[in-house]
Amino acid sequence: MVMDLLAKIEKEMPTFSKGQKLIGKYITEHYDKAAFMTASKLGETVGVSESTVVRFATEVGFDGYPQLQKNLQEIIRNRLTTVQRMNIIDGQMGTNADILTKVLTFDSEKIRRTIDETSRKDFSEAVDTLVSCRDIYILGIRSSSILANFLSFYFNHIFARVHSVSTSTASEVFEQMLRIGEGDVLVAISFPRYSQRTLKAARYAKSRGATVIAITDSTSAPLAEVADLLLLARSDMASFVDSLVAPLSLINALIVAVGLKKKDEIAQTYSTLESIWDEYNVYEKTDGTGREAK
Repeated sequence: MVMDLLAKIEKEMPTFSKGQKLIGKYITEHYDKAAFMTASKLGETVGVSESTVVRFATEVGFDGYPQLQKNLQEIIRNRLTTVQRMNIIDGQMGTNADILTKVLTFDSEKIRRTIDETSRKDFSEAVDTLVSCRDIYILGIRSSSILANFLSFYFNHIFARVHSVSTSTASEVFEQMLRIGEGDVLVAISFPRYSQRTLKAARYAKSRGATVIAITDSTSAPLAEVADLLLLARSDMASFVDSLVAPLSLINALIVAVGLKKKDEIAQTYSTLESIWDEYNVYEKTDGTGREAK
């Protein structure tokens, strides 16, 4: 935990060299900024060499600077205020940055890391559990509600008993999950800044014997401790806006995988839906060029 790291730095400060003391002082006072600096940038900021920064990381118990940086990032993302996020993005983007290229590059990197870090075993088990369960409850709060709504929209086409948990008030969450129990699944979605209500709901579902599938960003995220199956998607913020690209891609993969398991049923469902959509003119008909078909 970051506070353990800060406490360790404070405790060992008297044993550090002059350069290491400068690094330690800066990290303890500005850990929100240090977490997103390269070793070179941190060294330049405090007036020491990059190699001194790397040695400092080793001195406080890490294999190298990237591990120290990751330790800070994993914990503080849930603590950053919107103002702090704005300050960080100013430093990352620069004055004359190509914002489009930088943000899309950041997002593509999050997808790459998600591919590397998500457990194939947990993903496969999550698919099998969803296909064989009784009822499915889906919960996401604040920005995560966008992901929950997307998942609910498609799961309602695939499954007969899907409950999209409304999150207007804390009491509503538990009222709608009143009957959750053994044989049911809660898909809980939470990304920084983590919602306390989502964590409490996951604990409640688990206490009732339901299986908890957590979609979150880290093994140190609050949901990870209660999850039966953990699906990780990187959402490291590139700005004051939460990046939901990798989480949405993971959810898309989950929908596709479940759909392939139930393809015969889904084919029949969509055949019926197409008839309904045609009858009630749900979708605009075009001739392939964007013009309305005659």
